[in-house]
Amino acid sequence: MIDAKNVLGTDLQLCCGDPMTGYYRDGYCRTGGQDFGVHVVCAQVTDEFLTFTKEQGNDLSTPISAYNFPGLKSGDRWCLCVSRWQEAKEAGVAPPVILEATHIRALEAVSLDELKQYAV
Repeated sequence: MIDAKNVLGTDLQLCCGDPMTGYYRDGYCRTGGQDFGVHVVCAQVTDEFLTFTKEQGNDLSTPISAYNFPGLKSGDRWCLCVSRWQEAKEAGVAPPVILEATHIRALEAVSLDELKQYAV
């Protein structure tokens, strides 16, 4: 059981276990002191977002076998850095958000109303 809250104030739900996501690679968008990117937004990635983030220097679509990372494809869920999600929003390519699996710390950077506009 994960002892964390989501942006709705209820228990944080699993974002994705296949591929395994989260800063701690436990499927949850939790964060901690070493997570400088604050990977707290559970998003359902799109082709547009994957292209955007690759152009920003973070290629999430190419597999990296050394890290057992299969590469993401449109429709996969992934814990994103809240700042990258905001950048994508400003660029018009923000992926949909799963509110129940988005950590409450996301609200330190974006409003619940903003997130609700992109809710799955």
